[in-house]
Order: sequence, then C-alpha cells, then structure tokens
Amino acid sequence: VQLQASGGGLVQAGDSLRLSCAASGRPLSAYDMGWFRQAPGTEREFVASIGWSGGRTKYADSVKGRFTIFRDNAKNTVYLQINSLKPEDTAVYYCAGRATGALRYEYWGQGTQVTVSS
Repeated sequence: VQLQASGGGLVQAGDSLRLSCAASGRPLSAYDMGWFRQAPGTEREFVASIGWSGGRTKYADSVKGRFTIFRDNAKNTVYLQINSLKPEDTAVYYCAGRATGALRYEYWGQGTQVTVSS
C-alpha cells in the first residue's frame, strides 16, 4: 500500500488543521493506521492510532483532547483533526500503516509539514 499525507501548512496558535492520508494499492481497511510526527532535532514520536474498523483509538498524552484520528475506509483515507494548535506541535507529520496484529508499522507516507506560529 502507498500512503500520501497532505493537509499541513503554516498556521497560528489556536488554529485547526485536518491532515489526510490517502492510501492506494490496497484497501485501507486491511490496516491499522497511525500518525507520527518529528520536530527538528528530535526523534519521531507517536501521535495517534486507529484500528482497521475505526475503533481502538489511542493518543499520545501530549495531544489528548486536541487531536482526533478517524478514518473513512470507503474513501481509503485516514484523518487527523488537530485543534487548538500550539507552537510545540510544529513538526513533519507522517501517516503509517500496519497489518492488523503486526507489531511494527510497515508502510509510511512522505510526511506533511505543520508549522505553528505563536
């Protein structure tokens, strides 16, 4: 499966963004999906994940209550709704997929830049 992330941009603190991750090659419903991010000079970190059917959502503590992950398997797309953006949310955001039950994410998108100005 190929993943294409989009929706990033330059926004102000307090704004909202919706990131999208479109899948091609295989049905997205075959995969659990996740979002990760990497800020300059830091390691990539987990942000959120969702099970293949839309359940089993998990979030990093730093984003709980502000970020929502959801998916539309009919559109082969997973989303990350980001509200109340903070400057510390600035990072490249990556979507990733793994077969249900797999331990590691095998498939990665190219990333989309989110920059939050104060």
